[in-house]
Amino acid sequence: MVSQTDGSSRLKKYGEQKPSDPGAVVTQGNTVYCQTSPLYVDDKQSAAGALVSLAEDARLATKDVKAPTSNAILTVCKSLIAGGVAGGVSRTAVAPLERLKILLQVQNPFNPKYSGTIQGLKSIWKSEGLPGFFKGNGTNCARIIPNSAVKFYSYEQASNIILWTYRQQKGQENAELTPLLRLGAGACAGIIAMSATYPMDMVRGRLTVQTEDSPHRYRGMFHAFRTIIKEEGARAVYKGWLPSVIGVIPYVGLNFAVYETLKDWVMKSPTFQPDDGAELGVVTKLACGAAAGTVGQTVAYPLDVVRRRMQMVGWKDASSIITADGQVKAPVQYTGMVDAFRKTVKNEGIGALYKGLVPNSVKVVPSIALAFVTYEVMKDLLGVEIRISD
Repeated sequence: MVSQTDGSSRLKKYGEQKPSDPGAVVTQGNTVYCQTSPLYVDDKQSAAGALVSLAEDARLATKDVKAPTSNAILTVCKSLIAGGVAGGVSRTAVAPLERLKILLQVQNPFNPKYSGTIQGLKSIWKSEGLPGFFKGNGTNCARIIPNSAVKFYSYEQASNIILWTYRQQKGQENAELTPLLRLGAGACAGIIAMSATYPMDMVRGRLTVQTEDSPHRYRGMFHAFRTIIKEEGARAVYKGWLPSVIGVIPYVGLNFAVYETLKDWVMKSPTFQPDDGAELGVVTKLACGAAAGTVGQTVAYPLDVVRRRMQMVGWKDASSIITADGQVKAPVQYTGMVDAFRKTVKNEGIGALYKGLVPNSVKVVPSIALAFVTYEVMKDLLGVEIRISD
């Protein structure tokens, strides 16, 4: 309890104090107050003047605070759409080569049906017609559009975070993205996108491999999902996920790093530098994307072969491509990634890890190049402010 005498003395003490200067700091206990304007005015200062001061204080305090705007959300959506369209266009353009690559990767070596790129394409045309070239492409597009959207957007965000973290180090305040930092950003983006859509990739692999001679055919993506989960369990849709994650690091990481590094080199080169600071042409971007795709796919290809073979494990009514037209009842069983590598090399030799490399090389160059160029063009058309290299 505070006595009346103590209260009176305190009021008298405060009344004798002079008004504090503007900007003076007043402390009371553990609380600090910055008095930029008086809350109470005397007869020498009008109430209107005090309100003006308070309004100015509020404006200064909130001038750097930016709330999320509809424009920011629209920019994000545009960036995702640009990435999605880029993935869909690039995959559809090379769908015949993509299917042939997978068939070469997983076909049974005891009775191979496809012996090369030209022979394989002719065989597909003869036995299945034009639709055979695009078998599984619907599921691939359904997977690749969100995959590409998440991948491109994640790369831009990961690049900003990694660069900001790197600049926090002493002496690196003005640092720029290096090839190593780009590799890390690309790998992070690839892992996030691949993991989010991997079940669709596994189903797409099964749909791509089955032929007209398959004993039991999936009727579509959703039927394949239901059948695989019913017969093999929910974990089956993630078969081959580990080699996919490991393969993402050199494949996606090098794709982004090489592409961005080549673009920077061309822009800074006196020989190829555009006039008046103009953007690089579509042909130049296409060449950079092609080089990036070639490097990435060559390094990661053995992991892709192992992934596809692991996806076929446990297929009860496997395609005739897997069973060598009935000569074997089921594909080789693998207990894991290392076991798949060991059995593949032991049974078929080291060259088996590069089956389908030729059509993949022909496919991946225009595929990656078209993906990057389409993404850049779409962002220009949509007016997206977020760019791959800011």
